[in-house]
Amino acid sequence: MRLTSSHLLLCLFLLLGLGLAQPVRADITIAAKQFSLPGLRLQDLNAQLGDDPAGGLHLQLQASQVDIAAMGWRHVGLHLDGRLQRDAQLRWVFDGHVQLRGAPGGALSNAQVTWVVNPDSDTMQVELQQDKAQASAWLPLDQLSHAKISLRQLPAGWLQGLLGTVWSGRLTGGRLDADLAVDTSAAGVQSSGQFTLAGVGFDTPGGTLAGQGVDGTGRFGFDGGDDGAQISLQGSLGGGELLLGQLYARLPAHPVQLDLSASARRGAVELERLRVSDADALQLDGALAFDAKGELQTLRLDRFRASFPAAYQRYGQAWLATLGLRDVRSSGHLSGSLDLRSDGLHAFAFDTDGLELADGGGRFAVSGLHGGLDWSAQGDRPATTLGWRSLQFYRIPNGAAQSRWQSRDGTLALLQPLEVPVLKGRLRLASMDWRPAAAKGQRLATSLTVTGVDMASFSHALGWPSFPGTLGGAIPSLRWVGDRFELEGGLSVSVFDGFVDVTHLSVQQPFGDAPVLAGNISLSQLDLGTLTSVFDFGSITGRLDGSIDDLRLVNWSPVAFKASLLAGAGGRISQRAVNNLTVVGGGGLASGLQGAMLKLFKTFGYKRIGLNCTLHGAVCQMGGLESEDGGYTIVEGSGLPHLQVIGHQTRVDWPTLVRRLREAVNGHAPVVR
Repeated sequence: MRLTSSHLLLCLFLLLGLGLAQPVRADITIAAKQFSLPGLRLQDLNAQLGDDPAGGLHLQLQASQVDIAAMGWRHVGLHLDGRLQRDAQLRWVFDGHVQLRGAPGGALSNAQVTWVVNPDSDTMQVELQQDKAQASAWLPLDQLSHAKISLRQLPAGWLQGLLGTVWSGRLTGGRLDADLAVDTSAAGVQSSGQFTLAGVGFDTPGGTLAGQGVDGTGRFGFDGGDDGAQISLQGSLGGGELLLGQLYARLPAHPVQLDLSASARRGAVELERLRVSDADALQLDGALAFDAKGELQTLRLDRFRASFPAAYQRYGQAWLATLGLRDVRSSGHLSGSLDLRSDGLHAFAFDTDGLELADGGGRFAVSGLHGGLDWSAQGDRPATTLGWRSLQFYRIPNGAAQSRWQSRDGTLALLQPLEVPVLKGRLRLASMDWRPAAAKGQRLATSLTVTGVDMASFSHALGWPSFPGTLGGAIPSLRWVGDRFELEGGLSVSVFDGFVDVTHLSVQQPFGDAPVLAGNISLSQLDLGTLTSVFDFGSITGRLDGSIDDLRLVNWSPVAFKASLLAGAGGRISQRAVNNLTVVGGGGLASGLQGAMLKLFKTFGYKRIGLNCTLHGAVCQMGGLESEDGGYTIVEGSGLPHLQVIGHQTRVDWPTLVRRLREAVNGHAPVVR
């Protein structure tokens, strides 16, 4: 810690001592354009001594500008006014007021001051008080570079200038008590002592370091000079909030033990030793460094142990939210290490014997996680085993499995194929290579196959109507590039006695707030009778082919696609299905007479059914089999009675179309509005 405000007064009284060493005489005036001592400069200095009506001398002292490098004070105005006298013990005693103008945090803007010089004990003492704040300093006259200082209820903002000499942050509130010793020299300042914090807050220009309502107590050491400062601290924090980069901590009411050794230079802060112990939540031992803008440069955890759910609630909630995982339910323990630097991840390891995690949004959950992983960007690491009792992605449950991994030259590789039970089928990972340090390049590559997944169970898990059939397919390559998963190959779903093939699939930010999915879907020979019975749309027989190209979903809602559906081999269609197709296409029957005739029949023969939709900008461009005057053909009839359904709306608002489809598949007659 640097010199306190009392240092200013002490140096000024040394100046006045030149007059006090002479026989006391009234009406003494001392003026100087500039007065300097090491670390102290005063401009436009004026001091006056005169008789005081209550006895002794009346002292007034003013300076237009005071600079104290040790305190970080620049261009501070000074006004001192009070009575100087000798008491019964022949001590010089000054009682009065001091007013500083422009000092950081409003320090000593209107304070009472008592200054005592005792020639017999060769000591000097200064006491200051402003509102609830009190400060006192004791110094030997033969060694004014040494002081013992006591601070009580001092506003934290008063130390802003001092901290500004080694840190770019700003104190925003709170108070402190401290008892400390200070030694000054040409090389800098040394200080040590004990402190108590109450409701202290701070922030940085970049907003990446901040605190609010922090309480604490402990001991400190400070050694500062022109090249920076060394700081050591041992104590505890309790209550309040801290933001350290992406780590947000909500401190508990009970003490969190803290032991650190730090250096500060030109606004940058490096914690060479950092030990934290929150008994029921988190213990860690490592190092931390931020640049002058508050950006994280190094986070090294040589050892950590987290106990859930307390560790998540107090320290992990904000960080996991940046990964898209919110309202996480958790239990168990996790131990490990981490080496994260400004250029990316360099190493990590973790181990657990039964961790439980579940994302509140239902996107991810793991139960009974046991074992661990050990990865390094360089060299080889020992092989590890990681298993789980159950694993869930986007509501799709996976059964128990166990995997073997090893890190070699920055790649964490699956040592043997992994088979995972999935909805009465199996997912088989033949290989997987993960490169955690590949920030912009290819992070992950894998090949996998899916066999025998029950589509009814799959549909139920996603909240869809129950589809019969099975899902299977092979993905020869799945890659994680940047923030996007890309699939080569495709998935084939055997459903409705036909096939649905998904190709060119990619998912961007899968656990983010707005994941983006893109791909193409091909429909081949789907049994329309089974399909329409599932959706309660009305009966249609025949086979359906089609495609949905350039599909793009944002947060799982369509924003763009080009869809084309065709039942080209003929079949039969019920009156209800005719009505639903008519309303969905915003159309009608070919003529009023035809409409009256069709009411006499329950089903009709058709030659072809076709419907197209190109979605762009929340508007669907509709089409069908062929263009008609003012519309397009949706259903081309066959036989008698001859049926023809014409769509008249070529541009339909997408939310309106979705509403019509929802009403149709739920068994309600859609209404054109």
